Amino acid sequence: MTRISLLGIPHDDNSSFFKGPAQAPAHIRPELFSDAYSMWSETGFDLTDRLVDHGDIGFDSATDPWDLIEGEVGRVLELGDPLICLGGDHAISWPILRAVRRRHPSLTILHIDAHPDMYDAYQGNPRSHTSPFARIMEQRLADRLIQVGLRTVNDHHRDQFKRFGVEVIEAARFGDDLRLDLKTPVYISMDLDGLDPAFAPGVSHREPGGLTTRQVISLIQSVNQPIVAADIVELNPPRDIANLTATVAAKLLKEIAGMMVKTRL
Repeated sequence: MTRISLLGIPHDDNSSFFKGPAQAPAHIRPELFSDAYSMWSETGFDLTDRLVDHGDIGFDSATDPWDLIEGEVGRVLELGDPLICLGGDHAISWPILRAVRRRHPSLTILHIDAHPDMYDAYQGNPRSHTSPFARIMEQRLADRLIQVGLRTVNDHHRDQFKRFGVEVIEAARFGDDLRLDLKTPVYISMDLDGLDPAFAPGVSHREPGGLTTRQVISLIQSVNQPIVAADIVELNPPRDIANLTATVAAKLLKEIAGMMVKTRL
């Protein structure tokens, strides 16, 4: 039976405006495991006994957090199961992918977000949560980067797209019939602000005009290659309303997990 590893990464030191995403794993888990909701994915898999929770990474001042994230993610991946990481801000995707790439020489990133997160550096910080995909592509941690749902693109981003060969599907051009031509294993990076704030208000940087929860679920369910790892990032609990965004995060986690099982059969 395919099992899915969970790992919390409560880190938001590189958030550029609001802090809070470090609190997210502690808010997603109660919604995920609540008796109020089903543990079945829409793709027909009971996740009750498939999810293996490895807890949260513990950060300290003595260790570089990037080294700690890369090491802990690598340790969990050694078990051979697909992994879903619960952020944290989006900066954590860079060290996660350093560990993932060592195990997957062919890899496509499907990145769902309002923002490209491609700044060379933001406010002088190359580790900013606005910059992880610049670092990821510089280090060739993926063969393809497909960004979906963007709605804050500027000229610097466009230069970065050209530099790294990024495939971009902005929210204004998103269609419900979108099908991606995927040829390799897939890493999903799910920034919750990729959703319209009507569906996910509990994020640091709300950007109206985004995708619906159903559109994101349908996109995830359209993946036809093995999903080897994923992150769900940028939930900011102090800005949430009635745990709505935490509930959406738990729902997306279940659908990603269900597809991890389906694409390994």
